[in-house]
Amino acid sequence: MTATKRLGFIEKVKAHLELLDPVTWISAFPCLAGGVMASGAMQSSTHDYLLLFALFVIWGPLGIGFSQSINDYFDLELDRVNEPTRPIPSGRLSEKEAIWNWSIILFTAILLGTLIGTYIGGQRGLIFASCLFTALIFGYIYSAPPLKLKKNIFLSAPAVGLCYGFITYLSANALFGEIRPEVIGLAGLNFFMAVALIIMNDFKSEDGDAKGGMKSLTVMIGARNTFLAAFVIIDLVFAVFAILAWIWGFEILVYFIAASLVVNIFIQIPIYRDPKTGASFMQNAVDDGFGNAIGKSEVQEHNAFLRFQVINNILFLINQFTAAAMIGLKYL
Repeated sequence: MTATKRLGFIEKVKAHLELLDPVTWISAFPCLAGGVMASGAMQSSTHDYLLLFALFVIWGPLGIGFSQSINDYFDLELDRVNEPTRPIPSGRLSEKEAIWNWSIILFTAILLGTLIGTYIGGQRGLIFASCLFTALIFGYIYSAPPLKLKKNIFLSAPAVGLCYGFITYLSANALFGEIRPEVIGLAGLNFFMAVALIIMNDFKSEDGDAKGGMKSLTVMIGARNTFLAAFVIIDLVFAVFAILAWIWGFEILVYFIAASLVVNIFIQIPIYRDPKTGASFMQNAVDDGFGNAIGKSEVQEHNAFLRFQVINNILFLINQFTAAAMIGLKYL
């Protein structure tokens, strides 16, 4: 047990907010925005803007916030090694206070999700509520024993991909309109992209994972092979994306997706050759600007991942939003 430091009210509130890890909330926002755009049904009205705001609150501060809070609670011993400055291992919050944190967030998410699902009604309301409740369940079993999915990358990465990349897209679409067939395709692409990114994100906790018995891919097969596995998944995502865009009749978009794949491979090659310092010409993008939003790292392999992520995320999001907008226009 870590002795809880005596903090003032403002500092205590900041510690509770930090436990929810606000920087991670933005990870689901692109899928939410894409799902709304692809529905083609959102109107420029106060009513729909309020629904949109509620959507981002449910999946950001509440949904992802819950998963981050409960993860810190059950990962206290690992965080003593990997992230000792986090609220619980640093003593700014007690374990009891952490339980109150994620319990209140969970209750609020369930209440708001139920109200909105009921308000929408019908199949759409059921899909919306089911997506949220599924994410909350996975958010719990991802970190909590006895299942603790995060202990094995073959369970943890798909769980993250499902919650962050797939069902967020469906819930956003269902909030405003019927589920579009193309949205299922985009959601699937986001699922596999999230799997690849979470595989590489584990570089930052390799030492703690090895000591704690966590079976991350980098612990099992090393950094270079982990990069290779993730890059193959990402390149296949772009390739399938191009095929789907062609099938949907978005021929011009196909060329942009293909060009994005070429740029990605150009960045991937030096990183694969040197997992520690590859693509160092991208370091300024991590140190400044967009890089501040995705974090920094002292682990060299993770820093290389961040350099790649800057380019990959921009390319994928531009193509994804373009496809979502074209789908939305198709159903207007």
